[in-house]
This record gives sequence, C-alpha cells and structure tokens, in this order.
Amino acid sequence: MASMEPIDLTYRTMVSELAQRSLDDAFASDFSIVGRFVAVPVKGRRFWYFDEPQGGPVQKRRYVGPADDPEIASRVETFKHLKSDARARRKLVSTLVREAYLPQPDQMTGAIVQALADAGLFRLRGVLVGTTAFQCYSALLGLRLPEAAMQTGDTDFAQFHSISAAIDDSLPPMLEVLRTVDVTFREVPHQMDGRSTTAYVARSGFKVEFLTPNTGSDDHEGKPAAMPALGGASAVPLRFLDFLILEPVRAILLHRFGVPLLVPAPERYAVHKMIVAARRRAAGDATAKSHKDLRQAAILFEAMAEVRRHADLAIAWSEAWSRGTAWSDALRQSLMAYDARTRDLIRDTLASGFEALGEPFGPYASAFPTLASL
Repeated sequence: MASMEPIDLTYRTMVSELAQRSLDDAFASDFSIVGRFVAVPVKGRRFWYFDEPQGGPVQKRRYVGPADDPEIASRVETFKHLKSDARARRKLVSTLVREAYLPQPDQMTGAIVQALADAGLFRLRGVLVGTTAFQCYSALLGLRLPEAAMQTGDTDFAQFHSISAAIDDSLPPMLEVLRTVDVTFREVPHQMDGRSTTAYVARSGFKVEFLTPNTGSDDHEGKPAAMPALGGASAVPLRFLDFLILEPVRAILLHRFGVPLLVPAPERYAVHKMIVAARRRAAGDATAKSHKDLRQAAILFEAMAEVRRHADLAIAWSEAWSRGTAWSDALRQSLMAYDARTRDLIRDTLASGFEALGEPFGPYASAFPTLASL
C-alpha cells in the first residue's frame, strides 16, 4: 500500500469545526428549552437526564449521557445559548467533499443515518458499524484512506443490551423512523422468532440491521435480543462485538449539514476486522467479505502508523489477545492470510506501540510467521 496522503491542516480544522457545530445543533434540537437537566445516580455513577413538562405534574424523562463525559457536561452548562447554524455547516460539508476529497455516503445511507441520529440513536449510545463507519475514519484520522468511498447496500447499528435496558428511554417506533426516508421499508421477521424484527429492508433492497454483543451462553447465538431503547426493534447477538463497540468515539458523517455520531475506535475496528475475517473463513465465507475485512484492517493499521498512534493499536491488540485462544487464534490466522509486506507493517507498528507503552512485544512476536516457516 502506498503512503497515505494527509489532509491539509485547513481542512482538518474545518472537520473539527463541523463536528463541533453539528454536535451543538443536535444537542440543542434534542431538548426543549422549557425543560431541565437532572443528574441521576445509577449504580455508583451519575448520568444526565432531561425532564420535559408534559402538562400538569407529569414530566417526560429522557436519557442524555454520562455525567463524566466532558463534552456532554459542557453542553448541559451552555444549553440555552446553543444556536443552529445549518447554512454554514452545509457549506463546510460541501467544501470537505469537493475540495478535500473526503468520502461522502450515498444519499440513501446518509439519509438513514441522519434519520436515526435525529430520532436519538446516538444519544442512546447506539454505534454505527461496518463500511459506513469506516468512511468516517478519513476525517477522524486526517488522512485520505483508499477504499473509504466504497458504497454499501446496507447499514448496521449496534448497542449494548445492558445500555438499552437501563436508560429508560426509547426511540420512536423504528419502522416509522425508517419510513420518513423511504415509505417502502418493511420489517423482516427473524428466522428463529417471527415475532421479532432485527432488520428492515426497502423495496430497493437497502437493508438496516441492528446488532448487540453476545457475551453469554452460546444458546443466545442467532436468537434475537429484545432492545427496549430501539423503538420496537430487536438485535442479533454476535460474538466479539463487545470488543468493537466498547468506548466508541465521536465522528462526523459528511451528509447534508454533517451528522454527529458514534463509531468504533479505529484501533478496535482494525483488530476486530482481523478476527471477523478469520471467523468468516472458518465458516466457509472466505470470499469477498473476508477480503474486505482484511483490507480495511490493513488500511487502518497503516493509517494509524502514519499518525503515530501505534500505542492505541498495541493496547487494542493486547486486549483482544488476552481474551482467550479463540481470539488469539483468529488473529494468527488473519496474519497468515496477508502478504509479507502487510505482516511486516502490522508487526512493526505493534512493536513500536508496545515500546511506547514500555511493555515487551515478545509475547506476541510468535504470531508473525517467518519466511522460513511459510
């Protein structure tokens, strides 16, 4: 892979400004000016909720986020002073796409993510995953990533079941939200439980699916999980997903006025893709999807090396490796699927990361086969 071209500082500054303005506007739009924020203790932590009068003594309480999130805390303090600036944000998006050549989602994908953002999905700690999330990493890392502009015919979102069950808030009915974008969306009854819906599809074939980590018994694998916060939608429980969506990061999707959202941390995305690629091959799906997984992982390893984030990758690698043989074996198998140059890139990046952390790389070195062993 050729060295990646950095985005000019002027455009990186625009990205930061757009992200800030979009988040400000989304926050202001979410809550009525007549309501008030309250901090509620839950299991030893404090969380912001918003109480909105409904007439008389009745109030509607909505989840906002952790009280220890500095960005949320700042917006709570300045809530009444936030103003929308849609025209300026639209111009920033246009400039970043036309002049900085940053990737922009297709119209359908962008509209779906926007509709779910407006409905409150990311406020309720939902996370955008998959190729659409990958598109956000160019702006996030300040590099033009190859293949970031690839289009997709579906969009996936994930949420921890524990969060969905605990926050005492919910999106509007999911089908209604999706039909604000395309009236042909319909529910797809789950194969194992026709009473549950984890996916929705439009007449064009565009698919929206909801996922949740499976950290329990294998009996849960494939069975839909009820998600109280997702407007009636259930989610497909998946292994390894908890690693991917733990501690997501804020990003911006370059659609219309800019859509503020949550995506997996890029280092977790890279390591997770290597694990998923190996699992696909083990299940007999070793073609296009597995190749795409490996390609995206390699691109992110190179990108994060370019921006000197070796240590972040080392931490993610170490965490995944320590979770058991299924995880470490999957990483080994994906390393074997790469060419020598890509394996060397990953090895050198991780070695630099562990050195920066003051930790030995030795325990992981055996995963990288020598030419003699191939």
